[in-house]
Amino acid sequence: MAARKSDRGPTLADVARIAGCSPISASRALNTPDMVSPDLRQRVAKAVAEIGYRPNLNARALASIRTNVVGVLVPSLTQHIFTDVLRGIYDGLQPTKLRVLLGNTHYDDAEEERLVGEFLGQKPSAMIVSGIEQRPATRKMLEQFDQPVIQIMDLTDDPIDRIVGFSHFQAGYLATRHLIEQGYRHIGFGAGWVNQRSSGRMKGWRRALEEAGIFNPDLAAVSIVQSTRPEDVPVAPTNKHLGESTSALNGRKYLCDLLEREPRLDAMFCNNDILALGVLFEAHARGIAVPEGLGIVGFNDTEVVSASHPSLTSVRTPRYEIGLRAVQEIIKVLEGRDGGERVMDLGVQVMVRASTMKLETLAGQEM
Repeated sequence: MAARKSDRGPTLADVARIAGCSPISASRALNTPDMVSPDLRQRVAKAVAEIGYRPNLNARALASIRTNVVGVLVPSLTQHIFTDVLRGIYDGLQPTKLRVLLGNTHYDDAEEERLVGEFLGQKPSAMIVSGIEQRPATRKMLEQFDQPVIQIMDLTDDPIDRIVGFSHFQAGYLATRHLIEQGYRHIGFGAGWVNQRSSGRMKGWRRALEEAGIFNPDLAAVSIVQSTRPEDVPVAPTNKHLGESTSALNGRKYLCDLLEREPRLDAMFCNNDILALGVLFEAHARGIAVPEGLGIVGFNDTEVVSASHPSLTSVRTPRYEIGLRAVQEIIKVLEGRDGGERVMDLGVQVMVRASTMKLETLAGQEM
């Protein structure tokens, strides 16, 4: 029996491909043209005419029915990092009619895909998702969603719709440059487990050391790799469960391992503050003076690092501000005030404290 000929006509995705934009932007150009630039309207109109695209009016009517809900997907509800982001989201939505529909992906790509499908079925007014490592099927669903989609906590030149975050590469680079400027030369990296975000920090660490001519690939301690680019990780990881790889105990273990590989190790940049505290605990146990004998930098600048002794230098990330800005972008789009900015870099800052003030400490001892 002959195969039935497909009656599939041109789709919105075809229009977007020809117009050189995302399906979300193409949908806005057709449905709410005042929200996009004249140039995009013209490109989309030309693409529509070229391929004879005709929107499904019944589907459009159904799609226009939206709830006052913003779907929010984060990879963890136990980490202080994402509770800060959520606080910004809730504070931003508080004066509006919009409410949060929250999902936890547990750093599981399959779970993220399932939740995205489930959330979109509830007709939200917008979606906020963490990171840029979505599966192709997940990305496709979000690209075909005709409402705002905000990716957070990272940066890319090709967001699904728009993205609010910071450069993890720049964070790792700045932290390592700070250690180099303080006179440290054998600088290790401790990374629990590595996804694309922490891989960016590691690449920044590596770049700074290579520029200074002091990069040593043996000075990276990694438990497990979940990066989409494992070739960017300069060491072979051991096989560990994700939940075991970001503890203070692991920080202690990483310092032991790196000192065994390179006894001249004199500084560590850690993938998060918990690991940095573990490194500090092990240094105390070994009688290693901080910062004179070992410099330590954490990541995220959580409250505990300023209360340790000595206080820990850490990279401050704008977690609350990211959540708040994501909501502000959603509201702008829904109210027709979209300025067209797709990539929003909120930056990072190295918060210098006692754990890396080597030059100042040595100068004080000489007086």
